[in-house]
Amino acid sequence: MSRLRFGVFLAPFHTAGQNPTLAIDRDLALMEHLDRLGYDEAWIGEHHSAGTELIASPEIFIAAAAQRTRHIRLGTGVTSLSYHNPLWVADRMVLLDHLTRGRVMLGVGPGSLPTDSAMIGLDPTDTRELLDDNLDIVLRLLRGESVTAQTRTHTLVDARLQLRPYTHPRFEVAVAAVASPTGPRLAGRHGLGLLSIGATLTADGFDALAHHWNVMEERAATYGTTVDRAAWRLVGIMHVAETREQAMRDVEYGIEPWFRYFQKVAAFPQMGVQGGDLKEMIDFVRGSGIGVIGTVEDAKAQVRRLLDQSGGFGAMLLMAHEWADPAATNRSYELIAQHVLPEFQDQAGPTLDAAARASAVREDYAQAQLSAVARMTDKYRTEANIKD
Repeated sequence: MSRLRFGVFLAPFHTAGQNPTLAIDRDLALMEHLDRLGYDEAWIGEHHSAGTELIASPEIFIAAAAQRTRHIRLGTGVTSLSYHNPLWVADRMVLLDHLTRGRVMLGVGPGSLPTDSAMIGLDPTDTRELLDDNLDIVLRLLRGESVTAQTRTHTLVDARLQLRPYTHPRFEVAVAAVASPTGPRLAGRHGLGLLSIGATLTADGFDALAHHWNVMEERAATYGTTVDRAAWRLVGIMHVAETREQAMRDVEYGIEPWFRYFQKVAAFPQMGVQGGDLKEMIDFVRGSGIGVIGTVEDAKAQVRRLLDQSGGFGAMLLMAHEWADPAATNRSYELIAQHVLPEFQDQAGPTLDAAARASAVREDYAQAQLSAVARMTDKYRTEANIKD
């Protein structure tokens, strides 16, 4: 895995009470910005409550974003598969695969907000059990099978897709992992990718990275499938600026609402962020090692640390946030694209090597240049019969 991919995980997080139309428009503008900067992929979440994560249908958002971008791949991060009829999930994703000409990816999970699932009469245990059943059905449908099945929420009778995926044999599918072994277990069983969301956002999750991969390999061996580290994505938090001091000033703009959401609103204990005031929040991110508020060198060090802890993965996804104002946020993505991506995509080395080679022979070549100029000057003077 010589080339590490980079992308964004867009929940998204917006401050409750602000104009939601403008917030979603900023999300679409971010997709365009990332596409221009050369980021590889973006994953968009599905949420229905709590007032902060505003995208209810990642599929609709992807359809809009695909019209504004050219290269970036777009995934559902995630489709809360337990909430839906698996037939329609598969059908919608195949349509998106055609609309995007193969740029779509399907990420699935049980759903992270209990306030979402409660509105349709499901608890967190229900959603995890339904994820297992529904994922199996989706994969069978994508293989072209006819499916008759009864789940707790839906009945399928000779269900099948009327279109084959645009991507052959199908688009990429990944399973979300936060704290439980549900994600790695399913990814290993079916030979799918893994989206480690919470694993890089708490100290305990960070320590569990190698365990996630061990679970995948064990399940893959049991079911006779194969798993690939290139299909493993880790989500981390970063905001960078030209100096650490500037980065810390930047995030004073909006880091507090993000913390308060996880501390007081979202029933999501895997995100156990700590901090009572701005300084404590910034110190928590920087001191716990779960994220970066600093420089591009700090960002590089964090990626190396994650590579070492995990044993290797395929993509680094930056968790999108609005800790800083839009200009500083866009600048952070630019700095990472300019200075961090080349470090892990085998682009920095060749230019540095070329500069070193040129520097090593500069003195001799400079003298040759001067000699050539002197020779041509003398030649002209002779031709023009110019005397001193």
